[in-house]
Amino acid sequence: MRTDERLDLAHEVIAYVARLLGDMLPPKIPEAFADDEEFVRFHAEILELRGILAAFSSGDLSPCITQRGVLAGSCKALQANLRHMTWKVQQVENGDYTQRMDFMGDFSSSFNNMVVRLESTIDALRQKEETLTALAVSLQNEVRLRSGTLQKLRESEAQFKYLARHDPLTNVLNRRFFPGEVRERLRGAMTMGRSCCFCFLDIDMFKGFNDAHGHIEGDRALQFVAGLAQRNLRQTDVMGRYGGEEFVFFFENSNLEAGRAVAERIRKAVAATPIALRNGQMVFLSVSLGVACLPTRKAKMHDCEALYEHGLRLADAALYTAKREGRNRVCVATLDD
Repeated sequence: MRTDERLDLAHEVIAYVARLLGDMLPPKIPEAFADDEEFVRFHAEILELRGILAAFSSGDLSPCITQRGVLAGSCKALQANLRHMTWKVQQVENGDYTQRMDFMGDFSSSFNNMVVRLESTIDALRQKEETLTALAVSLQNEVRLRSGTLQKLRESEAQFKYLARHDPLTNVLNRRFFPGEVRERLRGAMTMGRSCCFCFLDIDMFKGFNDAHGHIEGDRALQFVAGLAQRNLRQTDVMGRYGGEEFVFFFENSNLEAGRAVAERIRKAVAATPIALRNGQMVFLSVSLGVACLPTRKAKMHDCEALYEHGLRLADAALYTAKREGRNRVCVATLDD
């Protein structure tokens, strides 16, 4: 073969190898070498290396490299380094910031610096998180403490209000609060022109009961009578302790007959129900009641206070009538009495 023919053939091979290494799509084997087994094998090996490098560039480290030689060895080393680097990155991802890399040149230095900074950042965030968590727990405890204190204050306020309004022994309205409550209801009744009743109740022979059984049993008797009376009232009725063994009632929207019926119901309940003393003895009590009706449609709004006072006086007078007539009875009075 002449020298110029050999040069042309060499140039053709060089051009083919350049295209095989540089083109996106590999060239076909030149016709002059299509039947050359060595050339075909070389072509296949280069294509395999191209495929391996393309896989590496896309992140696929799975190709199995079976070839030998410098290029294949370099690919194997690169594959091993990339796999090891991937493992280290996964360890860092899982929180292991002790990982370091020394086999990837400048990339190793950057990786190591990144891990150190990441660890410092994570530590700082963890400390802030712990601080915030502790603060949140402290705030929650403070909120619970304040809520508990507020609830206790509300309960205490409600208890104080209740104690200010009610008799501590019988739990009915006390003499100080009863007038204000009734006057408000009386004004409403006067506006609507509805009749109302006042009622006084006195436990018969209560001093004799105290003398015979003692003041502790006397207190229990007061509670007993108050409980029976409350159970026989309507929801709109108001009951208060006037003093000693005397109780006062306001029957809203009630004429004389209705007021007398409520009073009689209370009297019968007390007379029919014995109180059990602590020594087991059963003792019957009786009560006297006086009822006064107030036809508010005849009254004027500025007469509310006078009407209230007069109603009490009438009911009190009716009570004394009941006691003079033998006790254990209901007597009534009207505004005109």
